[in-house]
Amino acid sequence: MYQVGWDKQQIKVIPKGYAMFGYGQWSHRAYEQRTALYARSVSIVDQQHNRLLICCLDLGCITHAMRSQTVERLTETLGSAFDENQLVLMATHTHSGPGGCGHEALYNMPTPGFVPEHLNAIVEALVQSIKNAIASEQDTEIFLSTQHFPEQIPIAWNRSINAYNRNPEVKPHTEAETHLALNREMQLIGFYREQKLQSFISLFGVHATCLGNSLNAYDGDNKGYAAAFSEQALIRQGIQNPVTIFAQATAGDVSPHFHGKDQLKIRNKIKGEQEYQYAQQNGRYQSELALTALQQTIPEKLQTVEGKIDAVMSYVDLSNIEIPAEFTYGQLGAKTSQPCHGTAFFAGTPVDGLGAPKVLIKGMQFLADQFRKQKNKHPNAADFAAYQQLYASQGPKQILLEAGTKKILGQPIGFPPSILDPLIAEMNRQVKAGAIQHSPLVPSVVPLQIVRLGQLALICCPGEFTTIAGQRVIDTVKQTLTAQASIERVWLASYCNDYMGYVTTYEEYQQQAYEGGHTLFGQWTLAACQSKFKDLAEQLLLEKNKRHYDEMTRPQQIPEQELAKRTNHGNLKTAVSQGEAV
Repeated sequence: MYQVGWDKQQIKVIPKGYAMFGYGQWSHRAYEQRTALYARSVSIVDQQHNRLLICCLDLGCITHAMRSQTVERLTETLGSAFDENQLVLMATHTHSGPGGCGHEALYNMPTPGFVPEHLNAIVEALVQSIKNAIASEQDTEIFLSTQHFPEQIPIAWNRSINAYNRNPEVKPHTEAETHLALNREMQLIGFYREQKLQSFISLFGVHATCLGNSLNAYDGDNKGYAAAFSEQALIRQGIQNPVTIFAQATAGDVSPHFHGKDQLKIRNKIKGEQEYQYAQQNGRYQSELALTALQQTIPEKLQTVEGKIDAVMSYVDLSNIEIPAEFTYGQLGAKTSQPCHGTAFFAGTPVDGLGAPKVLIKGMQFLADQFRKQKNKHPNAADFAAYQQLYASQGPKQILLEAGTKKILGQPIGFPPSILDPLIAEMNRQVKAGAIQHSPLVPSVVPLQIVRLGQLALICCPGEFTTIAGQRVIDTVKQTLTAQASIERVWLASYCNDYMGYVTTYEEYQQQAYEGGHTLFGQWTLAACQSKFKDLAEQLLLEKNKRHYDEMTRPQQIPEQELAKRTNHGNLKTAVSQGEAV
């Protein structure tokens, strides 16, 4: 038996015309609130008084700013009873939530800039929901269940089938079978009192992009609707204050929209109000599967959770990891590199979110190829060795933006003419203001975490893992943890604790679809994650007092004066009109 409590609090952001996070589109702005956005929290305490906090927010991602401020507040409130290793923050990845919520510069460009009131509202809701969850703890039984979506349920499709089919361990699927090229299993943690389901956590990977980038309202998208439907169903059964979390598993290459013949034509038929109905239907499928699995009359299908709570978490600099040969097909000296965005990143995804026009992408590809040829030509140049190493790490990626060194095609950011695009105009404005001289464009130092709840180990990954990339991480951790027989299941949650783009397999990366172009640290990013998660799993097997791993590293502080220069204090109209005027 565990002590478990739960709560949800509304994230009180007011739609004022800031761009939403997810599509990276200057024009995708929030002027309305369609559904409430929530912070949902569950607090679980074992018999040794170890507490695990699992929180899920209706947001595009978690940022380090959110996590660090929440940790600070909880340390003040709970004191030594709080262990930040045992705090999991997850995002539903709705693309209709507030932007401007991180301290790093790049993903805030469309907002434009950092919006402190958004961050404050998120942290406030999060901390309050955690406090209330702790206050409501009671004796609760926990059960695990898994359930598969039948093939005919139109819930999800692989959006990068050619990349997926490159993986040696998969059965290749045709363009007509993209709905099978993903993990159709939902994993569930159910909380029961007096043998009645009260609340639960669901893990299933599918992008929360039912709602496209031409809408203008905050909305929880499919995951938000799934939670609302499930909570309403439990209330109708007499359950008071149920909280249902619909979190993400491997969603990196998984879309809620049909992918196959005539995919764009089919997607373009769903417009406006129909998009909201589409999101609700997708959410309904998720809600119905979860409730069916957890409320079935055959309790043997549910596995009782027993045992201790434990966790390990370490911040890792993904931009500089030398990877053991066991994860690189025997290649020695394989390394990750500074974060880089490829031309495929700027091209966007084929249905969910198209990026720059094709003609512009063709131009970018030509320039990236020419730049690489130039850099390979001059062995005596001062930066020759550095670029050789970068290209070895980044492989076939046509690099446009070196986010680590803040260069576009080798030139300091700020050089492309503002007239090309309002996002470029905003970047140039920030560069001129001296707002990103010493600030990272994207995170490089990110948290990797494994938490244990009885016989379940949950791998908590920042960023977006594709189906097979996530499966390989699970396999790596499983091989290590099954040395301790009491851990029987290993699951993976993504969009946890921070955001660092995508993680594809080495094979998928060679395709350089959108996901590969947004796998920032190069073709060995997954190998680096596998290596580090293996290390963490080994630590989890040790008694707490015998563990030796890095618990001190954290991302560098962002210079406050620079953050202030890219902060929006009511100057939204000016920034947007300047961007739209160019």
